[in-house]
Amino acid sequence: MLLSTMRAYVIVDLGFGDSGKGLLTDFLVRTQNAGVVVRYNGGAQAGHNVVDLNGRHHTFAQFGSGTFVPGVRTFLSRHVVVHPGALLVEGDILENLGLPDVFSRLKISEQALIITPFHQAANHIRELVRGDNRHGSCGVGVGEAYEDSINSPNDCVRAGDLSDLPGLKRKLESIRERKRSELPLSGCHNINEATLKREWEILENHGVIDRWIDSISRITRLDMVKPDGLLQNWLSRSETVVFEGAQGVLLDAVAGFHPHTTWSDCTGRNALDIIQTMAPDSTIVQLGVLRSHAVRHGNGPLPTETNDPTGIIREHNQLNEWQGPVRYGWFDAVMARYALRVAGQMDGLAVTHMDTLTRLNEWKYCDAYIGGPQMDTATGLIAPSEQKLKHFHSPENLSLVEREKHTQVLSNARPVLSTCVANENRVIDQIASLLGQPVNLVSRGQTASDVQILRPLA
Repeated sequence: MLLSTMRAYVIVDLGFGDSGKGLLTDFLVRTQNAGVVVRYNGGAQAGHNVVDLNGRHHTFAQFGSGTFVPGVRTFLSRHVVVHPGALLVEGDILENLGLPDVFSRLKISEQALIITPFHQAANHIRELVRGDNRHGSCGVGVGEAYEDSINSPNDCVRAGDLSDLPGLKRKLESIRERKRSELPLSGCHNINEATLKREWEILENHGVIDRWIDSISRITRLDMVKPDGLLQNWLSRSETVVFEGAQGVLLDAVAGFHPHTTWSDCTGRNALDIIQTMAPDSTIVQLGVLRSHAVRHGNGPLPTETNDPTGIIREHNQLNEWQGPVRYGWFDAVMARYALRVAGQMDGLAVTHMDTLTRLNEWKYCDAYIGGPQMDTATGLIAPSEQKLKHFHSPENLSLVEREKHTQVLSNARPVLSTCVANENRVIDQIASLLGQPVNLVSRGQTASDVQILRPLA
């Protein structure tokens, strides 16, 4: 049945990721009767944890976080970077969790970028060579695939290419040769470090291409790749759709803190573009999500970082080989204001991990920095300010060198901390006051039943 209008919920993480997008997607699917989840940015590096009402847990990477709900479909839009091998593994895991129809409920835009083994190996090699100066990559190869689509658009692999075997092989050979020539180990025949050697051998081994094509052939056999017209058809027949974002605004390709950024647009722009193109009469609700404390997985600035609450935070995400440890800090209103400035005004705010307050005597928050980044209007140079800064911005026209300077200054900023009794109502009021808009939803646990709407969404 064609519907006259659609209600679209666009979930935007206002932090460095890990704020609870999966939980909110699952909650909105269940409570707003959404039948479709659209992934609108990022890629296979997502780790959206959902615990369903029966206690089943899954970390959703490429399947939408509403998949536990029977019949809910996922569309990976043209803005998503797909890791086909990992997608098949994830689907198999979900089948083993009791969801036999998951592959039939997921479709991939034929325009979506595809991560190849050569992208992932190149990603690993670059991070290994950086040593202690790693960027904090997830190690999946998303950035390599994005960069190729910009610098070498004619031979980047898109989902629609997976059914054209001769053309696919030509593109894979081109990518392999390019990575071999451009990587820092090019021309080096004495690679002794075992991990580096293993990754480099992927670029040297001619058999990788045929083995990889064979390993992902189910994608084509299952008829998972579709033109964008299918998504338009789904939207026209849906009353409610959830657009599930990935990563966080503070990791954004343009507004994030170089070099600790992603290649993706982490605002809601891609979702808004899809909606305005395919379902222009829709009612749009942008929902910004934050934790009640700061969190960051991997390297990069975290001005309020502290070990104080580490032992009391319940966390699914753990240390991994590429990102390193999960780091925590006190609530950072300066960063949150910056994220809101970048992402634009949200129609609602959600604050997760409020159950942490029950294990605290006092809740700390940062309302200003000393030594934060400020641009001299006369010289255009970025320098630390010894004034209390409650707001900062990063002009879009900065060079990468200037952006890195901005990051260095921010990394040395000293947070001005205040305290509040760890009472939920007091904390909610304080966050609303700090950010200039009310909190609409809170979560006090890991399941949809732990989420409460405090104020109706617009």
